[in-house]
Amino acid sequence: MFRFALLLSAALVLSLPSRADQAVLDQKFDALIHPDDLRGWMQTMASEPNHVGSPHDKANAEFELARFKQWGWDARIETFQILYPTPISETAELIGATPFKATLREPPIPSDPSSAHMASALPAYVAYQGDGDVQGGLVYVNYGMKDDYETLARLGVDVRGKIVIARYGKGWRGLKPKLAQEHGAAGCLIYSDPEEDGYAVEKTYPDGPMRPPHGVQRGSVADMTLYPGDPLTPGVAPLPGAKRLKREDAQTILKIPVLPISYADAQVFLAALGGPVAPADWRGALPITYHVGPGTAEVHLAVKSDWSMKTIYDVIAVMHGDTYPDQWVVRGNHHDGWVFGASDPLSGQVALMAEAQAIGALVRQGWHPKRTLVYTSWDAEEPMLVGSTAWAQTHYDELRKKAVLYINSDNSSRGVLGAAGSHDFQHVVNEVAAGITDPETHATIAARKRAGIRIDALADDATDQDTTNAKLVAQSGHDFPLGALGSGSDYSPFLQHLGLPAINLQFEGEGDQSGIYHSAYDTFTHHSTWVDPGFIYDALLAKTAGHLVLRVSESDLPLQRAGDFSEMVNIYLQQIKKLADKKREEAETRTQLLRDQAYVLAADPQHPMRPPPALDPVPYIDFAPLENAAKRLEIAAKTYDDALADKGASLTPESRTRLMALMQTIDQTLAPPLGLPGRPWYKNLIYAPGRFTGYGAKTLPGVREAIEERRWPDADRYAKLTADALDAYSARLAAATSVLEGKGS
Repeated sequence: MFRFALLLSAALVLSLPSRADQAVLDQKFDALIHPDDLRGWMQTMASEPNHVGSPHDKANAEFELARFKQWGWDARIETFQILYPTPISETAELIGATPFKATLREPPIPSDPSSAHMASALPAYVAYQGDGDVQGGLVYVNYGMKDDYETLARLGVDVRGKIVIARYGKGWRGLKPKLAQEHGAAGCLIYSDPEEDGYAVEKTYPDGPMRPPHGVQRGSVADMTLYPGDPLTPGVAPLPGAKRLKREDAQTILKIPVLPISYADAQVFLAALGGPVAPADWRGALPITYHVGPGTAEVHLAVKSDWSMKTIYDVIAVMHGDTYPDQWVVRGNHHDGWVFGASDPLSGQVALMAEAQAIGALVRQGWHPKRTLVYTSWDAEEPMLVGSTAWAQTHYDELRKKAVLYINSDNSSRGVLGAAGSHDFQHVVNEVAAGITDPETHATIAARKRAGIRIDALADDATDQDTTNAKLVAQSGHDFPLGALGSGSDYSPFLQHLGLPAINLQFEGEGDQSGIYHSAYDTFTHHSTWVDPGFIYDALLAKTAGHLVLRVSESDLPLQRAGDFSEMVNIYLQQIKKLADKKREEAETRTQLLRDQAYVLAADPQHPMRPPPALDPVPYIDFAPLENAAKRLEIAAKTYDDALADKGASLTPESRTRLMALMQTIDQTLAPPLGLPGRPWYKNLIYAPGRFTGYGAKTLPGVREAIEERRWPDADRYAKLTADALDAYSARLAAATSVLEGKGS
């Protein structure tokens, strides 16, 4: 048996065996990654529809299991029984003088061989909507977000008893029918406007990458802002004997019928609307005048589903570590899709398989990982992270004890590195990125990432965070910041429920898959033509994630750099203080405008809008606990980082073991049992998906969302609770520093 690492040098700053030997290991690994392998696996796995419950979904799991075993992994399939609805019958039609019925089927594309298998695909549907048969007038609600309903109220348009039609964008799809339901709508249609991902962007498939007229975006509308996973078993594993809710009692299942439709069909529905002309920023790229409605025609919407239990198949492959076998590096991607699923998720899945094959080859050559590697291929991610959540809840205690880091990927494309996750692992991600060459520019992927951050800050829609990130990377020697993780992929149960650190990796921005997202046109042909020709960037993802796995596997000291986390906490704190001031100013300004009747005087009498409601005054929130905790964290982080750099390499084996034990579970201090207001499944007080953004992250969410939603008592309460979590993290750093300084027992 041999290692590519030598003895630790006393001069080492970080915990790598040595930079030279790590580079040798990375090079050996890279030589085993072959784009043609990825191409072949995707062609097989995307050859038939592989939605949950389909024969090909199970076949893909068995295909992967056989590969993992062939490559020397200790592999198995873990199954779970979940509630998953599939359509029996669906109708979306205009009733009136000019009747029209939506097709809900995507026509074949002769130049794409996958078209021969369209018949076995399910029609357009969304999972976990509420079955029903309803009829009513139609109202266009723009993106269907909170602000849109405020605009409708000012226009005097009421959606109660109506069918609403919303376009994709600006927020997660599940929020659109949820908000429609909360406002009294009887049903909801969702479509992709060509302004977002159709002919207004680029040529449509097959002549280009974008959504053709009859393409439909499927998806889940389960209320994952409450909890992901099987709707009937919140917080527990869906195993035999588990206590299951009745379907009508499951909070995450909607009550109204919902269907996605194509923009070709949406144009007919929207053209039938009367009422006020839509505001300028509500108008998409269809060749019609956008009205809000309702019109003279009514809509009939009916959905009937098979609400049976389905078996899902998580593939779990283990390569046992020979030095720290009870410390796990967990790597995951999902294998289920809405139809063929080539880009989403198989671009990431074949990268994971390439990593597993390369690691197996290294082991056969005599190398062994120090830590145990757990490679996972999740099922039922698309319905709402069901497979990963089920597995995380099944192995909850073991994961909290043993997991060092969860590394996720999902869909990927040609482009620039996208990296998000736990900020105390930011530096090691930067080290990995600095050692990998971009195949197009021949710069490092870190250099491209840094350049992209600086350019993104110049965009018209740049956020405050974009500007801050650009300033950080412009500083000499500063790492590029990681993005914050919300939801939408399988890192969520690990990061936000178990409190484990997580990193999500992908390449993005050039090969465009948005146009066929969740449609029947997400095929091998589309991916290999428009998203990543040659599978070069899919292979690059394998190298990037693989290097990170190897780096974490082989480290003899903690890889967290606490100063990076502290820096980001301070940035987030300044953001929420600024947000509170902005809310206060907004309320005061609106009060004055209402008092002066400014809205009435400025309105166009021929297009009347009601004044907005008054806003309650914003009290002064007690940020002192958070400010003090952030300062204590800053001091503790610097002290720890300096001590690790100075003394980490010279620790005795016993001290090193104590240090690793302290740091391995430090991120769990940020996820106390109480959880977030109204949704205790989400326990992480630093990162969460937004209640009204869905996938988008909210940082310091207990405080930030309380301010956004004007829940002032919660803002004060969670400022203190979040401060307590940061203090627990600082206390753990202090204990680790004591070990480094030889003071630990």
